[in-house]
Amino acid sequence: MARKLLVIALIAGVLVGGMFGATDAQKGPIKVGFLAPMTGGGAQIGKDMTNGFQMWLDENGGKIAGRQVEVIIEDTQGQPQVALTKFRKLVENDKIHVATGILFAHIGYALAPKADEYKIPLIYPVAAADDLTQRKPSKWVFRTGWSSSQPSHPFGEYAAKTLKYKRIATIGIDYAFGWEVIGGFQKTFEENGGQIVQKLWAPLNTSDFAPYLSQLRRDVDAVFSMMVTISSLRFPKQYQDAGIKIPLIGAGTSFDEFVLPSLGDEALGGTSALIYSAALDNPVNKKFVVEYRKKFGKVPSYYSETCYTTARWINEAAKGIGGDVEDREKFLAALRKVELPDTPRGPVKLDTYGNPIQNVYIRKVEKKDGELWNTVIHTYPAVSQFWKYKPDEFLKQPVYDRNFPPCKHC
Repeated sequence: MARKLLVIALIAGVLVGGMFGATDAQKGPIKVGFLAPMTGGGAQIGKDMTNGFQMWLDENGGKIAGRQVEVIIEDTQGQPQVALTKFRKLVENDKIHVATGILFAHIGYALAPKADEYKIPLIYPVAAADDLTQRKPSKWVFRTGWSSSQPSHPFGEYAAKTLKYKRIATIGIDYAFGWEVIGGFQKTFEENGGQIVQKLWAPLNTSDFAPYLSQLRRDVDAVFSMMVTISSLRFPKQYQDAGIKIPLIGAGTSFDEFVLPSLGDEALGGTSALIYSAALDNPVNKKFVVEYRKKFGKVPSYYSETCYTTARWINEAAKGIGGDVEDREKFLAALRKVELPDTPRGPVKLDTYGNPIQNVYIRKVEKKDGELWNTVIHTYPAVSQFWKYKPDEFLKQPVYDRNFPPCKHC
């Protein structure tokens, strides 16, 4: 009797397994739409982003929650209208289950309403526009990266209280991300006794900064730069060549690992704040850096890390619902519940607005074994996008923009 029961149980198990296998096969692969600039000024960043995402998949057999994954990469060319067209194609033609990628704040703002219209989860590992998770939240959008002003809030305090700077001039790229990064820094720097005495703005993808450097005030303790894409490559050298001896600090993107291999001694001493550094001394990051370097021949940038972590994030959510990503509401709810205690950048979890609470690192560019690295000199643990402010009070102020906070000391 016992042997008969065992045989029956085994047959039942095979039949059930076969049924689930057939169901998975009928469903086909999990389709991920990946939007990134693969041409134009942001092409190298786009490559870092796709490399990070693909690396996690390669390490895990190309599967999420046990199902094969099809990643469909679309080139946004760094243009909102192109991104909107490609997003529509991914949803209507390719029938994706989730979309991710996205560089540039203005593209993030453009796509968010469409995600709500299409009812497709849209994950931002890079696009940092503050209001995407503040005054203009979207049900179907959340972030695995950061909000523009999130690292700037602690950095403004650090510049005033630790670096003892009193007067700072800023120069930044003239669009939403630049306004928000500099705005967050200005708010906390001035609340801690400092003064922003000049604000200069250059168009996106500026490569010649001579007209701006000639205007830059020399009676300041430091210059805060907010650079992205090709501007990050050009600005430090031109700053040095202009003979300016004032300490250069700035946004994390001004000195990110994506740009450091292309810079020389002009970057030494550059101090910035961001959610990641390739020099972080934890076991997960050490392994990540070694493996990434083996695979791509370079140190990972923050763009690589956030997209690598996003792939894992999607997997954790899909596993939690048995791989049933076709149930969009259930999948979205699972995505918002994920907490990762051990990513390369450290522990990450979402606040109620859909933005990560995570460490912010103050980094200084130093040379080690002939290479430039962002050495971590201070860690602010578990930083919210609202810093030390109460969310409801913080949200009463306008989003940081070109003229807010006003430059009272200019």
